[in-house]
Amino acid sequence: MERLSRPLRRRFLQGAAALAVSALLPGPEASRAADAAGSMATVIDVDACDGCGACVTACRARNLARVPLPVRPIPQPYPPGVRIQDWSDRRDATDCLTPYNWLYLQSCTIRTAGGERRIFLPRRCMQCVNPPCVNLCPTGAARQRATGAVYIDGDSCLGDGRCIRFCPWMIPRRQSGVGVYLDLAPRFLGNGRVFKCDYCQDLLALGQAPACVTACPRKAQHFGPRAEMLALADRLVRERNGDIYGINVNGGTNTLYVSALRFRDIEVELLRQDQIGAGRPSLRPAGASMTRENGLLGPVLAAPLAGAGLACLRLWRDRQKGRRP
Repeated sequence: MERLSRPLRRRFLQGAAALAVSALLPGPEASRAADAAGSMATVIDVDACDGCGACVTACRARNLARVPLPVRPIPQPYPPGVRIQDWSDRRDATDCLTPYNWLYLQSCTIRTAGGERRIFLPRRCMQCVNPPCVNLCPTGAARQRATGAVYIDGDSCLGDGRCIRFCPWMIPRRQSGVGVYLDLAPRFLGNGRVFKCDYCQDLLALGQAPACVTACPRKAQHFGPRAEMLALADRLVRERNGDIYGINVNGGTNTLYVSALRFRDIEVELLRQDQIGAGRPSLRPAGASMTRENGLLGPVLAAPLAGAGLACLRLWRDRQKGRRP
């Protein structure tokens, strides 16, 4: 059998560990696919948003303290070419999505019949109806509640990064040097922990809107049952002869944008003005994100090793418990 390359070998070992770790690590209830008809959704009115940043401030006030600082030095994953991702010295950055900043205002200037206009788009997780990050997470750390909230359970995330690679917008962000992998085998079993907007899942459970929606002084964000939000988006689009983004992309999302301008024209200007890149999502139609090459290779190859990996980790855990006073 042909020898695996170093990167593929690492993915092979990570996949085995992930299957074993998922049986050991505690976590909330098992993931549940959201019923699109019963989940909650947000309509973001691009025409009403003036870029005040209140949504960003509210999000950071609620979530920044939840993201820990990394250990020093951050363990170098194997092989040495694997990249460490460290945003801890840029915790104040708000011009893109980072592990410490889960919402940002994407903006561009666009020429219209009435002159130039500045466009602002609050960008965060799109909260997909059928999220590939949940479907393909090898440890089950990416989960979805019946409300539609897609979140990452920190007690079982190893920072593998599949959720980043398979997200059509690459919205999740990884911070190396934090997370449960540090207590296992940090050079081989992970590379940190992944963070993103969790739709304020605890507020949704209480029947409240996400913090960013409540904080908006212009009422540019509307929140409610998905069926009602679809009807609202449809009405706004018809009144303005406008456009909608998110209703069909990637099988449908619970974050919907409406605008009097065409989103393809906004996308062109975002790209031209260098507003698309790492942590700055595109508005292009999502491709077949779940069929990228080798995406499932690690978990498939790891299946025969899961038993051995589980036994080793159980032995390690028992020894650790035996050392505790």
